[in-house]
Amino acid sequence: MAFRRTSNDSGGAQRFIIVGLGNPGKEYAHTRHNIGQDTVELLASRKSSKLKSTRDRALVAETHFDAVSVVLAVPITFMNDSGEAVGPLCRRFKISDMTKIIVVHDELDLEPGVVRIKQGGGLAGHNGLSSISHHLKTNDYIRVRVGIGKPHSKQQGADHVLNRVPAAERKIFDVAIAIAADAAELIVTSGLDVAMQRINIR
Repeated sequence: MAFRRTSNDSGGAQRFIIVGLGNPGKEYAHTRHNIGQDTVELLASRKSSKLKSTRDRALVAETHFDAVSVVLAVPITFMNDSGEAVGPLCRRFKISDMTKIIVVHDELDLEPGVVRIKQGGGLAGHNGLSSISHHLKTNDYIRVRVGIGKPHSKQQGADHVLNRVPAAERKIFDVAIAIAADAAELIVTSGLDVAMQRINIR
């Protein structure tokens, strides 16, 4: 299946997929790099849905936001290989419209706790997004970006995204994760423009 911007596919035309990026394993749980995963896990909890392992290298739950069918997914690949899960998932669920693909991820270029929505554009050096774009052959999917701020130096980059978050900062991220979950749901139920107007002005 070729990916494109719009779709007339009756099987997947009205279905969304919300993907939360992170790294697998307890050692990475609740780190800055796993904020996308935390967001999708929160969405699953809100819908009383259980994320289950699938053949597509992801944990997946199928649910509905209002009357809209939604696939919640957390790749169990490492971050840099996220597209190896997202590509097959989009093909399996027949989702080829880029406005129906929402990726939630951490963002160095935003201050901690800031949440922003955008469609397409650059990848800002995010390896998870680069992998997804490679497999989808486009950058035009929707992103919910959760700010984690930049480290003091490039040498601290890996530690910044992969180490556990101090308790005070964790409270900021918990609020941001809830906002990111609200943002993803708003995109599905009210559309991208409305969601951007409500979330991006915070």
